[in-house]
Amino acid sequence: MSSTVRKLIQKKFKIRGYTLKIDALDQILSFTNRFLGAEDEALDLLLDHLQSQSQKLGVRSSILDKEPVSRVITSLLEADDAVDEDFIANGAVSNSTSAIRVIDAFLIPKFLYDPIKKQFYEHTGGLHIHGDASAKAALYKDRFLLLYQRVLRDSHFSKPAFHTEMSHYGSCEIAPIQSLVGQMGRRWVMGVISQLEDGHFYLEDLTASVEIDLSKAKVTTGFLSENTIVVAEGEMLVNGIYQVITCGFPPLEERDKSLKSLAQHDFFGGGTLTKEETLRLAELEKRSLNDMFVILSDIWLDSEEAMGKLETVLDGFESQEVVPSLFVFMGNFCSHPCNLSFHSFSSLRSQFGKLGQMIGAHQRLKEHSRFMFIPGPEDAGPSTALPRCPLPKYLTEELQKHIPNAIFASNPCRVKFYTQEIVFFRHDLLYRMRRSCLMPPSTEETDDPFEHLVATITHQSHLCPLPLIVQPIIWNYDHCLHLYPSPHTIVLGDKSEQKAFKYTGITCFNPGSFSNDSTFVAYRPCTQEVELSAL
Repeated sequence: MSSTVRKLIQKKFKIRGYTLKIDALDQILSFTNRFLGAEDEALDLLLDHLQSQSQKLGVRSSILDKEPVSRVITSLLEADDAVDEDFIANGAVSNSTSAIRVIDAFLIPKFLYDPIKKQFYEHTGGLHIHGDASAKAALYKDRFLLLYQRVLRDSHFSKPAFHTEMSHYGSCEIAPIQSLVGQMGRRWVMGVISQLEDGHFYLEDLTASVEIDLSKAKVTTGFLSENTIVVAEGEMLVNGIYQVITCGFPPLEERDKSLKSLAQHDFFGGGTLTKEETLRLAELEKRSLNDMFVILSDIWLDSEEAMGKLETVLDGFESQEVVPSLFVFMGNFCSHPCNLSFHSFSSLRSQFGKLGQMIGAHQRLKEHSRFMFIPGPEDAGPSTALPRCPLPKYLTEELQKHIPNAIFASNPCRVKFYTQEIVFFRHDLLYRMRRSCLMPPSTEETDDPFEHLVATITHQSHLCPLPLIVQPIIWNYDHCLHLYPSPHTIVLGDKSEQKAFKYTGITCFNPGSFSNDSTFVAYRPCTQEVELSAL
């Protein structure tokens, strides 16, 4: 289907005298997928707007790249949404699904920080799945610099402008680890916790490394593990070990403050918008109060009990006056791990087909809702390394026959809904973070493990700050797991207990395990309201 549409796009654009680059072709293909059965009309409309606005958008060449095409598509989709404003205002079912944009993890742009120029720039070269040794080193460097530039803007860690008595009080200027040699007294440093020798932990920055002693350290909220980046206060001992007195994560920065420092760079991958476009989308968003996302995790297709419960959920939403805009089905999709000992792929394929039949039997949901599938940590795939590619086509072909507009996303993946930025991640992260924790977290603010997990990933600006030996990550695609600037919502699909927690303006929740606990979440993105639900 996609190959046929791709040929149609290339043919129509060639007739009009255009040659498409790959990124522009992918953008147009994504646009036409929104208009199933009307691809010809959608392409003609797009071409007409491209030609009429070519001078305004600066499209003077016959070779089209992503930027001018993306702008025209954005304006067309906004116009499409604007037509439905009256329906939205009256609470009727609108074309709100066109406001949902899914960003594949492997298509997220990569930005690097230049500490000399103190600014970000976009990586323009190719990214190989199998990176060389320098890619692994760059992974840690990029994580460190991302947080370091954020810390330097924090008033508590910035260098005082004038050396007065007041400037020394409350000032925590970060010192390079290299400067600790021969220094006495307390110093603040920032670095990555590493285990360079068995049983010996070190703190590393871009200048040097120093062995640390955490036995007397007072820690803050969050799970302190190897690979996490911390800000520590301490002093050098005679034996050359840095005695940590206070240790915590780098301070979090407000989303608006981060955006101001990025010079309009699109870190999220949803495309850059002008101020006017953002205001228009925000106005439409305010009128979309009825839009709802339903998120379920651990849908075991080989379990009759789980499938029966899922049908009950679909029946319930089918009878609602306004059906959900999006259903998010997160793995695992099988009660048994799909590893080398798993030999029932044909059976799993047919079970996906039965799921498609079940969804197709609910006519209102099929017509007005979108269905997105995110693989779990034990689902079929080329490897367990993150990010994970979408479910194999072999498994999902039967389902697509019944639900042609189904979305098969990567893990993690990102969703842009009007102005809202939402990150979905399916991983049993809480258990692994607790196992990898070097010392118990502070219970002064909270003793809830989920709240400690949320604090960890938000302060680290990373979805999975675990050691690579615990959870492998594709080195060149580590940026796909970054949480910078902070998104509006983070959905952490985990087999642990269902939870919701709003932390420094970021809505975080775990829908729980549907097959085990019969729990799921109904989420209203416009108001960031989380409804913890269960059968």
